[in-house]
Amino acid sequence: MDTERIPRHPDVGALTLQRLLEALVDPVRRSIVEQLYDAPAAVACGGFDLPVGKSTATHHFRVLREAGLIRQYYEGTSRMNALRRAEVEAAFPGVLDAVVSADRAGRAPAL
Repeated sequence: MDTERIPRHPDVGALTLQRLLEALVDPVRRSIVEQLYDAPAAVACGGFDLPVGKSTATHHFRVLREAGLIRQYYEGTSRMNALRRAEVEAAFPGVLDAVVSADRAGRAPAL
């Protein structure tokens, strides 16, 4: 793991429900979270099925990282993404399950 290029991540104690919910309002970001929710391991930025270009996707990953929802790190030249499931669950029990379930049911969560 290349520690020199790891972007900053908020501490668990700094996570706020407002910032988390604001990040989840966007359907592209919810799609990223849902894909990570199902992934058995971290996923490279290029490994997502997204309806946006690379620069827009980069913006969405940054918003999710800054909200504390994902952790990013490098493996070689690939930027990897992992859902901070345990940390988010500890801070806000049930939020990720509710958001993913609502999206899968075909309705956006009331955020």
